[in-house]
Amino acid sequence: MQPAYLTEQAIEQFIRLALAEDIGEGDHSTLGAIPVTKISKANLLVKDTGILAGVVLTKKIFEAVDHSLHVSVFKNDGDAIVKGDIALAVTGKAQSILMAERLVLNCMQRMSGIATYTNKLCNLIEGTSARLMDTRKTTPNFRLMEKWAVAIGGGMNHRFALYDMVMLKDNHIDMAGGVRAAIEQVKAYLKRINKPLKIEVETRTLAEVEEVLQVGGVDVIMLDNMSTGQMLQAVKLIGGRFKTEASGGITEATLRAVAECGVDYISVGALTHSVKSLDLSLKVSTL
Repeated sequence: MQPAYLTEQAIEQFIRLALAEDIGEGDHSTLGAIPVTKISKANLLVKDTGILAGVVLTKKIFEAVDHSLHVSVFKNDGDAIVKGDIALAVTGKAQSILMAERLVLNCMQRMSGIATYTNKLCNLIEGTSARLMDTRKTTPNFRLMEKWAVAIGGGMNHRFALYDMVMLKDNHIDMAGGVRAAIEQVKAYLKRINKPLKIEVETRTLAEVEEVLQVGGVDVIMLDNMSTGQMLQAVKLIGGRFKTEASGGITEATLRAVAECGVDYISVGALTHSVKSLDLSLKVSTL
């Protein structure tokens, strides 16, 4: 099922703004050097190993630049790729291909890097009941594509933004006057504005977990920066009454142990904020 944030309007807006940023008043290099009648073909070459992401987006980018361009897809989103593969080919006006080239590569390289790393971490927790989740630690104005890439890589999207779920983190709790006050105040607020959002509460100690259990009325309890021993105790205390999420400082080395604590979700900011792009290139080919 396609994530709710992936609307045609949101994708089209992203493409429009990104092309305006890159092309501006015109691609003078291309307009000056390439005849308007020139027809060319270019292949998207894979120069790395991983999981491909951004194919659907790329087709939309080429369409936005020039609807007469023809894209032949050989590898789809989520497919495993190796060096030497040709992911897709585009045929049509050479000027149009060149104007779309950099946006296509910028998106596909980063999205494929995210999908590849997400897939790697998902494999590390295979066989447990935990699901890997992303965070809001994303690149401004590129969150749509980064979260899309996580989903392509097999991960699960957390809330998209501040407006689609309540997450009471440490600063909210401290500023509100404690766990109980934060929960009760936000529940009253949601009732007042008639907005049935899910509520997640961050806990830092077992005492805070117990306080959330006493207050109730939430959907997810986050176990933040806890040791595996503390998480095991917290999961036992919660006893399935609420979903649980492990977060904070979780690495490849500790991921499996965290998953085996019995948490429902594990959120990892590194999926989007520290990933290495996959090496791809667009090269002219013979027609």
